Order: sequence, then structure tokens, then C-alpha cells
Amino acid sequence: MDYISSAITHDGSIRVIAVDTTELVNEAQRLHQMSPVCCAALGRALTGASILGRMLKGYDDSVTLQINGGGPIGRVVAVSDGRSNVKGYVDNPLVELPLRADGKLDVGGAVGRDGMLSVIKDLNMKEPYVGQVPLVSGEIAEDLTQYFATSEQLPTAVALGVLVDRDYTVKAAGGFVIQLLPGAMEEDIERVEKAIAEIPAVTTLLSEGETPKSIVERLLAGYEIDYFEDMETKYLCDCGRERMARALISIGAKDLRQLIEEDGHAELTCHFCNSAYDFSKEELEELLKAAEDK
Repeated sequence: MDYISSAITHDGSIRVIAVDTTELVNEAQRLHQMSPVCCAALGRALTGASILGRMLKGYDDSVTLQINGGGPIGRVVAVSDGRSNVKGYVDNPLVELPLRADGKLDVGGAVGRDGMLSVIKDLNMKEPYVGQVPLVSGEIAEDLTQYFATSEQLPTAVALGVLVDRDYTVKAAGGFVIQLLPGAMEEDIERVEKAIAEIPAVTTLLSEGETPKSIVERLLAGYEIDYFEDMETKYLCDCGRERMARALISIGAKDLRQLIEEDGHAELTCHFCNSAYDFSKEELEELLKAAEDK
């Protein structure tokens, strides 16, 4: 089971959230059948979204990461609710690129660097909160670090990793966020910088049997720690016929009528899980009545 561990120092100066997302990224790979570099990109985005979901106050709130860097992968979209249930997709899941000079997957090259990272929080108010920052590297972790510094004005370090095996399964995936909160002292800054510099890659730690909680303990070594309740995180798509029917109604009576006349049916495929929903002519005519009554 994937889960998130979160904690704060007893003096309230530093917050850490760490997560193992190996199972949910494997589920994303099973659903989308992605190339390794696309799996790494979406896996990092899903991991980041799960952490942002843990930061939401309400279970019914949601947060969406949208990354559009102009690279061959197209858009990367990851969504989390307040329970850290995540879902996502990339526009072009079969993109292949040569490895970087250091032998690692070229996520930045696939995503691109000429574009924006958008963080959209739906807090069940009239309008969602939207924060946007220019991409720093397209590697996603650095871009989220920039988002926290710019939009939330909190000194933050973000680490995200996905290790794809030779058979295209995900061997390890996870990440962490460590934040300096108001009231942090110069000594805290130095200790955090040292901890980040010394900690191995997240996928290395997870592959060696470390857990989110032990990663938190590494990052906050020497501090008295107050833990929050651990939370399970999983890949969960909430699509269904009713949601797809609402999507068809939303296109309007004119377009629905044209769809009935030209095709006689409609097949919608969910971006997040690739489930297909077929609507017959009779069902479309019922939806047309609903659209006309709006």
C-alpha cells in the first residue's frame, strides 16, 4: 500500500511530507501503457499531486497540476482530491528520447522548458485558486519548488523520483517536500540544506527498503517531531456514465443534435483511465432534451 507520512518539528519551524507512490504509478503505467520517459514524467506529476492533495484542508477539495512545456510529450496533467486519490495523463504517452548524458531519462526534454506550470486548487468556493509559474527545467520537482517559492512564498525543497525497470514496470516511485515555515531560524535553514545535500535519491531509498516515515526522520534528524496521521494514496479515477452524460449535455443542444444526425451515437473515452462509454441514439436524444431544458 502506498502512503504519505507528514510531520512538523515540535517548534513549528519545519514541515515535511514524504510519500511512496510505487503502486499508484504502476497502476498509471498499466492504464496508459507509456514509454519509460512518459511514465517518469507522469509518475513525478502524480507524486507531486498526491503531496499537494495532503496539504488540502477538506476531503472534497481538489488540486490539479498542469504542465505544458512545449515538449513532445504535450501536456502533463495530474489531479488529487483531499484524500490524496490521484489520476492523470499525458497527451502523447509513447514519446521516446535518448537518455541524458548521465544515463537518466530525459524528462525535461520530453516535457520541454518553454511553458508554464499551473496549480489549480478547487476549494469549493466560487472560483478556483490558480497559481502559475514559468517552467525552470521541465523536470517537475524543480518547477514545483519554484511554484512554492513564488505563489506560496515558502522556502521549499521538492524531490520526486520514478525508477522504471527494463520491463517498463515501476521499480520505485515517491517523493518529499520539506518547507521552512514562518519562525524558522538561520540554524534551521543550515540544517535543512545539509539534510537535503546528504540524502540519497528517493528511489534509491525506497528501493533499499526505506519508508516515507523513515525519510521524514532522515530529513528532521535531531529535531523533536510531531507526526500527523499517515494517509493512503492511490490511483483512483471517478469517471462513470453519469459524468460522461453531463459532459455531453455541456456541449449544448446544437452540437448534440448534430451528433445525433451525423453519427447516431457517441463514444467517449476517459483521459484518466481509458474507459470507453457508448451512448446510443436514444440515449443521446434523452440528453438532448435535458440540454434544451437548461
